Amino acid sequence: MYHGQAAQLPRHYVARQKLYLRATADYWINAFDGQPFFYINQEIDHGLVQALRNDVVPWLEKQVPIGAEHQRRMEADRQVPWFTVVFDREGYSPDLFVELERKRIAVLSYHRYPAEDWPVEEFQAQTLRLSNGETVRFRLAERDTRAPNGLQMREVRKLTGEGHQVALVSTNRSLPAGQLAVSLFARWAQENYFRYMRQHYALDRLVEFGSEAISETEVAVNPAWRILQNEVRKHHAALRNARAQLAGRSLSAPLSDPDVTRYELQQGHQRDHIEQLQRQLDHLKLQRKATPHHIPVKDLPEKDRFTRLPPERKHFIDTIKMISYRAETSMVAIVRERLSRTDDARALLRQIYDLEADLIPHPETSTLLVKLHHLTQAAHDAALQHLCDQLNETETVFPETDMRIRFQVGSS
Repeated sequence: MYHGQAAQLPRHYVARQKLYLRATADYWINAFDGQPFFYINQEIDHGLVQALRNDVVPWLEKQVPIGAEHQRRMEADRQVPWFTVVFDREGYSPDLFVELERKRIAVLSYHRYPAEDWPVEEFQAQTLRLSNGETVRFRLAERDTRAPNGLQMREVRKLTGEGHQVALVSTNRSLPAGQLAVSLFARWAQENYFRYMRQHYALDRLVEFGSEAISETEVAVNPAWRILQNEVRKHHAALRNARAQLAGRSLSAPLSDPDVTRYELQQGHQRDHIEQLQRQLDHLKLQRKATPHHIPVKDLPEKDRFTRLPPERKHFIDTIKMISYRAETSMVAIVRERLSRTDDARALLRQIYDLEADLIPHPETSTLLVKLHHLTQAAHDAALQHLCDQLNETETVFPETDMRIRFQVGSS
């Protein structure tokens, strides 16, 4: 989100505040454990479907290799996909699913329009292993389903303890249903990543002042179309309320001639009002249909022109943050080997990063000793020593010197 006055950014829907605010949108692609691979910045956001079609998938097609063994599997079985993209229900688009299936790319997402609940007897309990090694027990059921465009897909549902059915769809026909469920629910690791990065890495903090023009070839929502769209929504709401009022009025006994006359007069006025609203709504819909939905940025009125934040510095800083998080995640795996409470690993690492240390060069042995001060608990010291031992095995040389870095806890 952007709160300054120097740039006139487009408005984006911010789910955390349920408002349209000036912002720039980033689409992140992460692994099952939440580790980031790359992100795509969208000054003008046309939604996840367009981002997948125009940016994410083309990048993956260039970067995702096909191993020799997997290539043989794909040639032997047409149902084995190149890879599978997992995303939220915002990306639900049967037309997009067909396009990706032609490229041997499978999709996995929540079903946006699930039908009625399935019988509880169809659900079978399964014990599954998550990406972090934890085992869970799900009650799952599976059926074949067809999208409105005729695409054949798999629909898997999970039955919760409260009786709610969570529906997911996939064009991956080679994975078992349990693996599909685990893969989709692993997307919450990405939500945890966003939360952690906002708190500890200032992921959505402004890193540079200034603004620049957006390319004139970009397209944006036509302001005139947006005004008509808002009017259509208002008239739809008014028409619903008017019809509800017409249906909700009734006469109660005892009836008198004046009461009946007054009732018929009110109902007549209400019907006239409904007909007037319907005519206005039909006229607005015709106007909206005749108005282009999207127009090039260069055709926007001057007062509606957009600018963007300079992208180079943000891209550079975010790349450093991604590398730092991945390095931290690797150290988390090391520290957890010596912790009884594995959930404390990241908090312990943040404490370690803030430790004071003595830097002692030893030119005679070409060594730079990093002597870390002790932590507050012996158990944490043991975990820190284990981390230092692993780092020392890398034989890392301090940049622009010939000195190997050696980590040490206190006088150990």
